[in-house]
This record gives sequence, structure tokens and C-alpha cells, in this order.
Amino acid sequence: MDVRVGDILVMKKAHPCGEKSWLVLRTGADFRLRCKGCGHEVMTARFKIEKNIRQIVRDDNSST
Repeated sequence: MDVRVGDILVMKKAHPCGEKSWLVLRTGADFRLRCKGCGHEVMTARFKIEKNIRQIVRDDNSST
């Protein structure tokens, strides 16, 4: 799955604050994500995140 830093991940389940969107801060074997609702940051294994992704929102105009 092609997930890049700066992408917004829309997950299947909501965070306890009620938000389903997460900003990708770091990729690799682990993902570092920040909740778009409350700002809580988590670092979790890639396979756990990838199975819960519903949609990837990407700004295609940004330079990589």
C-alpha cells in the first residue's frame, strides 16, 4: 500500500474523540500518526494500520 508522509488516512473505526482522520507523520515498518480531531499521536505497526484504512486522501499538487 502506497502511504506517504503528509497523507490523511480515513480509518474504519473512529478514535475515542470521534474523529476518523489521521495525518501520517512517519512511514516505514511503523507508522506515526496524529489524530486530526484531538492531536493525539500514536506509533503503530504498519500491518495493523493498513488493514484498518478505508481511504487515503492525498494532495497531488504537493512536490515530493
